[in-house]
Amino acid sequence: MALNDNIQYLKGVGPKRAELLKKLDIETVGDLIYHLPRNYLDLTSPVAIADAVLDETNVIFGRVVSKLAPARIRKGMTIYRLVFTDGVDDMSVVIYNSEFMFKAFEVGCDYILCGKVTGNMTSREMSSPIVIKASANDKILPIYPLTEGINQNYLRTCIKKALEQLNNESFETLGEDDLRRICLMPLDEALKEIHFPKNKELAVKARRRLAFDELLTLQLAMHEMRSNRRTQTGYKMQAHSIDAYYRALPFKLTGAQSRAIFECLSDMCQNAPMNRLVLGDVGSGKTAVAAACCYFAYLNGTQSVLMAPTEILAQQHYDTLCKFLLPLGVKVALLTGSLTAKNKRVLKEGIALGEYNVIVGTHALLQQSTEFNDLGLVITDEQHRFGVEQRAALEKKGKNPHRLVMSATPIPRTLALMIYGELDISLLDELPGGRKKIETYAVTGKLRKRAFAFIKDRLNEGRQAYIVCPAIEENETVNIKSVKEYADKISAEDFKDFSVGLLHGQMPASKKDEVMRRFKNGEIDVLVSTTVIEVGVDVPNAAVMLVEDADRFGLSQLHQLRGRVGRGEYQSYCILVTDNVSDASKQRLRVLSSTSDGFKISEADLELRGPGDFFGSAQHGLPKLKIADIAADSDVLKLAQSVAGEINSRGLLDLPQYSKLKERVHRLFSGEITG
Repeated sequence: MALNDNIQYLKGVGPKRAELLKKLDIETVGDLIYHLPRNYLDLTSPVAIADAVLDETNVIFGRVVSKLAPARIRKGMTIYRLVFTDGVDDMSVVIYNSEFMFKAFEVGCDYILCGKVTGNMTSREMSSPIVIKASANDKILPIYPLTEGINQNYLRTCIKKALEQLNNESFETLGEDDLRRICLMPLDEALKEIHFPKNKELAVKARRRLAFDELLTLQLAMHEMRSNRRTQTGYKMQAHSIDAYYRALPFKLTGAQSRAIFECLSDMCQNAPMNRLVLGDVGSGKTAVAAACCYFAYLNGTQSVLMAPTEILAQQHYDTLCKFLLPLGVKVALLTGSLTAKNKRVLKEGIALGEYNVIVGTHALLQQSTEFNDLGLVITDEQHRFGVEQRAALEKKGKNPHRLVMSATPIPRTLALMIYGELDISLLDELPGGRKKIETYAVTGKLRKRAFAFIKDRLNEGRQAYIVCPAIEENETVNIKSVKEYADKISAEDFKDFSVGLLHGQMPASKKDEVMRRFKNGEIDVLVSTTVIEVGVDVPNAAVMLVEDADRFGLSQLHQLRGRVGRGEYQSYCILVTDNVSDASKQRLRVLSSTSDGFKISEADLELRGPGDFFGSAQHGLPKLKIADIAADSDVLKLAQSVAGEINSRGLLDLPQYSKLKERVHRLFSGEITG
């Protein structure tokens, strides 16, 4: 058999089971072999029957003494029993409705059983155990993700057959010299040991090799994406002084902002289009950097566009850009879906004629009827909120325009290099001076009434507050109901003298925008929300953020929520309500209370809970890692980055010994990668 053969032709599969395996994304033999274990069942250290821990899973070695007569207790239910001994004590083994399994046991033969042991000190029983012969070679059993109709034994059997029937076809992606230099297990050996390890140490080594392969492929694919973008731009810009912009600003830029602007403007003067990410914490001043780029494009006679995910965020960017750029003669337009048909038509005509230099908008920018006169710079805010096709559609409206991406999601640099690997990165790791520290407190539910009283004091001073309830992905409908009930309850009781609003993810976009607009305008005093509060929406009068069940959130997400307040002149507060007083929970909240640096918090988040999904969205386009863990495999990531750098610098990917690696790289982002 070959890696790309359809899985139905593997002995024991066939068309029906192939359809079931397809639900596990297994369509070829290669897919099957790369369906990796999520865990192992270690049967190498059995205990004596007398030492088994009652009501827990135990591994026991022994011999079948006798098989008792089956007992049919009701229609459709037959119980089979046998007596099992370890030479000192006996144990009853119970099997439900499986004559096949019962018959497979041979009296006088030795077996290893794994299952929950029940009973008492004198009489013990194990029901429906996992069973292997004591003479079996594989005593560390892989545990795979399953689907209905497919069990563990079946998958183990299929994978073993596939590995045996590959006609000596090799999986190896590296040369022998590479393997010696980086001290990694050969890939063919790693794939056998990851499924059927002889011991725990070999399983660890196999996992390390596969994690390396996955990260190396990703690094090379990111490099290729970047190289593909290095086409010639139609907008190589000439150096112009933007001192007028600096003088017009009502504040002094931070060193990080000045550095980011210099990097962007330098990129825009090259033959290749700029592809840069400005990654900054809440309030770090990304829009001021974007505005500088827009002014530079204006001086070079080209248009700029800034696309935001929501109307309220687009309106906020429009207001800010008008404040920065109108005094310099730059004409700014706002194009959103809520404009009347007539106003939209007139505005689009002006954009097409070049009457506007900077256009801010939402998805309306993507419409076929939206044309630009000379689009030289495309800026996307919170890029992960847009699909790959949407971003590409906007860029196609120019001649390979320069591209700037802004994100307020602080993530560790290692993760940023993974997710935004095709972009150059400018970090805004300084916050403007003069901001007051947001006081952060963690309390239990017993102090909720006192926290509400504190919020009411701030409301009476004229401030506003957010109350955030966690989203429960498993049952969003139930969660929305509970959030509505929560809002109704506090509206009728604790905050009956104030205006309480509600915001959640199942609302239409227009309704969400309306609620946020009312809150921003001061018509709502307390906004009860799930985590859909828009990143970047600026409500300077909001001074309190209360988060219910704070232990359900990651540190980075809590930091993002905290960043919704403290955006004005008023002292602001973040109250984290949790009844989880475990050491891990306390450690996380200590990190949050000790620093307001989003990058430090994200590093701690990565260490404490792994990479997870820093965005709450998979739209950023990063393929899901099957085996590598960014937190646990940081040393493997560094090794993969080093090897990828050498392969790229020496052009090794075109050599015959790297053909399989090159094939994997090319297929990665098409979602076709198997083996």
